[in-house]
Amino acid sequence: MEQRISLITLGVTDLARARAFYERLGWRGQEVERTVFFQAGGIAVVLWARESLAADAGLDNREAGGFTGIALAHNVRERDEVDQVLVAAAGAGAAVTRPARETSYGGYAGYFTDPDGHLWEIAWNPGFPLAADGSITVPDFGAA
Repeated sequence: MEQRISLITLGVTDLARARAFYERLGWRGQEVERTVFFQAGGIAVVLWARESLAADAGLDNREAGGFTGIALAHNVRERDEVDQVLVAAAGAGAAVTRPARETSYGGYAGYFTDPDGHLWEIAWNPGFPLAADGSITVPDFGAA
């Protein structure tokens, strides 16, 4: 299997509310068959009804709540952008779960959850500079 993520699909309880939240963050998507697609660099973030996603995966739909064991990360180009994004997210309806602070790796990061509880890390990491197109390349850590 090639190392690639093509789509990240977020199961949401209210598609219109979720789309409006991401659009308040400045994202622009398109809705096709009750599914919203946002181009996010070289991948897509997809919003789909939580019960539909669970059924498609052959799983029972359990209500959202608590930590799900996954975080999406949005890296920014400058340290100050972390605070700006967290303020914008809160203004759009996010819950800031951890205000930005210095990190152990010499960066600066904070977290918020969207209205469906999906966790987002907003980070400035000087060791992961962003390319012009917003992509990152994992540096060579010299590990075997």
